[in-house]
Amino acid sequence: MKKYIDKVNTLLESLPYIREFYGKTIVVKYGGHAMVDDALRKSFARDMVLLKLVGMNPVIVHGGGPQINDLLKQIGKKSDFVDGMRVTDRETMEVVEMVLVGKINKEIVNNINLTGGKAVGLSGKDGNLITAQKMYHVTKDSEKVDIGQVGTVKSINPAVLDTLDRDRFIPVIAPIGVDEEGTTYNINADLAAGKIAEALKAEKLMLLTDVEGVMLDEKLVSTLNVKKVQTHIEKGQITGGMIPKVNCCCDAVAGGVGKAHIIDGRVEHAVLLEIFTQAGIGTEIIGD
Repeated sequence: MKKYIDKVNTLLESLPYIREFYGKTIVVKYGGHAMVDDALRKSFARDMVLLKLVGMNPVIVHGGGPQINDLLKQIGKKSDFVDGMRVTDRETMEVVEMVLVGKINKEIVNNINLTGGKAVGLSGKDGNLITAQKMYHVTKDSEKVDIGQVGTVKSINPAVLDTLDRDRFIPVIAPIGVDEEGTTYNINADLAAGKIAEALKAEKLMLLTDVEGVMLDEKLVSTLNVKKVQTHIEKGQITGGMIPKVNCCCDAVAGGVGKAHIIDGRVEHAVLLEIFTQAGIGTEIIGD
């Protein structure tokens, strides 16, 4: 009997968090190892269904870089990168859209639906969700370099997401946008998730990564405010691929998101651990 009582007590410990976040929107950028490990894919789907069933509103934005690389390699198409950004010509853009919208998005939706949820797959083209504009790479010498159909977010139209929320669906979004002329753009999933979180005034933005969080002096930092983030970047303490992630979080918080989190998607139930436990995991970024 004791083990059953322990289970009930564990459930009761989550009650304050369910009450706090009931009716709130949680935007999750889903990517990295959590997307390619079969056990983690299934547990992620269950976690999203649980959030919805206890009254929260998860919105998923996913990446798919490794899967895109695999298909490009299969068709003999070489990928070039400029400072981590994929140079995207028309043929590459077709592959990106095929993989993100036609394959990965549908797999995530199917996993959630098989777990008992109600998910709907979208790209930024659906319902004019993401209006994009062309992005240029700017060199250290301030020279603009054309990297093809790579975009940034010009605006978000949350109307379709509001409709899905009212009907209790979980949106699953591929970060593909389109401009006013109808040109399709590949958008960084972190960036898209951050802008969607801003538009929805989300309580939380959560970026799933393949690291523990923000590390300073080889130690995980649990909380950073926006000013401290910029100071650590200027001092060279936050470097490399973590810079755009923390900047995305800072922009989201400045844009009205309650908190932003960088968490380790390799940990099973990472999202639930962050939301339903006092200690949480990873690094949270808060306003000043």
